[in-house]
Amino acid sequence: MLAVARKPIVQYVAEELVANQIESILFVTGRSKSSIENHFDSDPELTRILTEGKKEDLLAELKYEEMAAHIFYTRQRVQRGLGDAILCGENFAGEQPFIVALGDSILGMHGSSPCVARMSELFESNRASCVIAVEEVPLEETRHYGIIDPGEGEGDWTRIKNLVEKPDPAKAPSRWAIAGRYAFSPLIFDMIRRVQPDKRGEIQLTDAIQLLCEEGKRVIALKLRPEDKRYDIGNFPSYFETFVEFALADPLYGGDLRKRLKEILG
Repeated sequence: MLAVARKPIVQYVAEELVANQIESILFVTGRSKSSIENHFDSDPELTRILTEGKKEDLLAELKYEEMAAHIFYTRQRVQRGLGDAILCGENFAGEQPFIVALGDSILGMHGSSPCVARMSELFESNRASCVIAVEEVPLEETRHYGIIDPGEGEGDWTRIKNLVEKPDPAKAPSRWAIAGRYAFSPLIFDMIRRVQPDKRGEIQLTDAIQLLCEEGKRVIALKLRPEDKRYDIGNFPSYFETFVEFALADPLYGGDLRKRLKEILG
């Protein structure tokens, strides 16, 4: 629910998915996360007050409540890592392929990236078991990400031979980092159940994807395009940069903010 410019991050992610033709969204939440459910719920009383007060600009901000998607919620009762969180969605996904979008990343300015649609098309055309969005990062930053070992491919996609979780730069197999968007077949649930917890007791998703690679399944990386720029909200420096960039792009307030920043910076 952390805000970037005029929206919480989770709203950007949900709107991105809807724009990419995703019709049903499951939020995997935890204790004290009811604010997410409240945010996407309708609020007739607030709508009435804004309507009576002729606050048309604020009413427009509530349009997300009419998103063309069915929204569901489930809880990860114990925090046991990303792999375990995805396992919480097994009944929701059933026997169908599904998308995973992490809530600490926004793709494209204001969540405008078409990457998820491209991932879905690549998944189907290659009969893949997994498609992962990846971005190229500086070598010294590989220690902060899951990094792929790329194999053969064409254009903006490549087969994945191996994955390494947060490698030392000297041992990183590439500079292509996992970018917070995945397409999976239901086979991933069986892989997750086979993964042993790490020393912190967490089930690592990268370990489950590695099992897919080891068993010869088609695991593919799709490279982000410039318009898919990933905005990382996982640490303060990148969060501050994202907030400023989104605020400067705001059609109503961006211009004034730009002038003010110039004054502040002297």
